[in-house]
Amino acid sequence: MGYYDDHSQERYQGQKGKKGGVFLASLVGAILGAFIVILAIPILSNRGILPYQMDTNQNTATGTNNTNQQNTVKQISYDVNTNTTKAVDKTGDAVVGINNIQSTNFWSDNDSSPEDPAGTGSGVIYKQEGNRAYVVTNHHVVEGATKLEVSLTDGTKIPAKLLGSDIWTDLAVLEIDASKVKKVAEFGDSDRLKMGEPVIAIGNPLGATFSGSVTQGIISGIKRTIPVDIDQDGIVDWQSEVLQTDAAINPGNSGGALINIAGQVIGINSMKIAQNAVEGIGLSIPINSAKPIINDLEKFGSVKRPYMGVDLKSVAEIPAYYQEEALKLPRNVNYGVALRQVVANSPASKAGLQELDVIVEMDGKKINDVIDLRKHLYQKKKIGEQLKVKFYRDGKLKETTLTLSGERLQ
Repeated sequence: MGYYDDHSQERYQGQKGKKGGVFLASLVGAILGAFIVILAIPILSNRGILPYQMDTNQNTATGTNNTNQQNTVKQISYDVNTNTTKAVDKTGDAVVGINNIQSTNFWSDNDSSPEDPAGTGSGVIYKQEGNRAYVVTNHHVVEGATKLEVSLTDGTKIPAKLLGSDIWTDLAVLEIDASKVKKVAEFGDSDRLKMGEPVIAIGNPLGATFSGSVTQGIISGIKRTIPVDIDQDGIVDWQSEVLQTDAAINPGNSGGALINIAGQVIGINSMKIAQNAVEGIGLSIPINSAKPIINDLEKFGSVKRPYMGVDLKSVAEIPAYYQEEALKLPRNVNYGVALRQVVANSPASKAGLQELDVIVEMDGKKINDVIDLRKHLYQKKKIGEQLKVKFYRDGKLKETTLTLSGERLQ
């Protein structure tokens, strides 16, 4: 038995009427939409909004539809020539790659050859004389090498001779054949740098794959002091004065150039502070500080620094008990440098200094620790000059004068 709904016909008529209204509205909307698109095409085309350029002169394989109006698509290229590109053009080819090749065990189980590159870095060609050219780089780039190789920007590899290296300033100088050298860098004046001045770093981050990479930034800090542990014993031996920049400096950039907007080298890139919470702190050796080191390494193979002939230890690193019992320092003296050893016939020995003496003053300047002593000795004094020293011995303050020689470092 079927169920009859006496309202079903009414609902059917109502639905029929609604469908007719929807159809009519859709038809009108489509016509209006098409009309609007037709009107909009020339306006959008003139304003460059359409995603494709329309060409009314269309050629196909089956026929041609030509009209009097022709629109052509043009590809525009720019000859970019800025101060930055000029600086890079001036110095870029003078920045080279350096391969540190070290001997390995010939009978090793791996497939390596007896000599494999142990590391790569960067360098700067700064001088050319006759058929020889000279490259400055970092000490840590060439350290431990049995052979060194310089890669020019065109891929040419040239054997390099190490003329000298200095661990204290992290600088080294190489000599290469100059026949393939195209550019020599120009040194600038790092003492005239200003905070915020634009600079450019050029080098080979991560090796040959990214050789000749250029990064740009600014001078973020001048005369930054960075502690350095030379002998890796956990005790700071030296404090390097460096430039700080936010130009990206990565492993492999070491020894490369930091240049100013005039294309002059104002720093030798040396290191970066790599910590999880730190970003954009690159460090570079000021070129004015590097120049005398470079000259000594080129001419003598080492840096000519004044020599005292003593083995040193900061008083602050010595327990208070030994400060009083062994060094016999007054209780109010907790600074200075203790002499652990005095070399026979050295300037210190000839001046009467002895083991357990504690130096507290040089040329009227207070000496707090070993770093103070070395900075005064290496930066303020020259070989052959006299040095006035005040020191404690058996609790009594004494004074002597010694004449500095140039035999070796402290």
